[in-house]
Amino acid sequence: MAKAQRICALLFRLIAFGATLAAAIVMATSHETGSLFGLSVEAKYTDTPSFKYFVIVNSIVTVYGFLVLFLPPQSLLWRLVVAMDVVFTMLLTSSISAALAIAQVGKNGNSHAGWFPTCGRVPKFCDQVTGALVAGFIAVIIYAILLLYAINNFLNPLLVQKT
Repeated sequence: MAKAQRICALLFRLIAFGATLAAAIVMATSHETGSLFGLSVEAKYTDTPSFKYFVIVNSIVTVYGFLVLFLPPQSLLWRLVVAMDVVFTMLLTSSISAALAIAQVGKNGNSHAGWFPTCGRVPKFCDQVTGALVAGFIAVIIYAILLLYAINNFLNPLLVQKT
C-alpha cells in the first residue's frame, strides 16, 4: 500500500513538474507583432510585470519539482518538502492570479480606464498566454493536491511506516 502511494505521489509530482515547465516555456516564448491604426505593435510577455512574475515563479517551482523527484523516500528532508510545498503552492496561486487579471484586461479591455482589448490584434500571443495560464492552473491544482496529501501523511500517525 505504501509503495502504491509513493508511486501515485511521484506521478503527481511528475505531472506538476511538466505543467510548471510547460507554463514557463509557453509564456516565455509568447510574442507577436500586430498592427494598430497602421502602426506596428509588438506584444511579448516581458511587457507586463505580472507575466514576468508568472514565468519566474513557474521556473523556480520547476527546478524545485525536479529536485524533489530525486529525494529518497526515507529522507528527513520530506518534512521540509511539506513546508516548501506550502510556499510554492502560494506562489503559484499568486502568480496565476496576477497573470489572469492582466490576461482578462488584454482580452476584454477596460472601458472605464479607456483600455481597448488587444487580443483581436495579436491572437497568436493571446492563444499562447491562454495555454500558459491553463498549464499554470493545472500546476496549482496538482500542487494543492500534493500539499493535502503531504499534510495528511505528515499528521496521520497511522499511515507512518516504520523503517
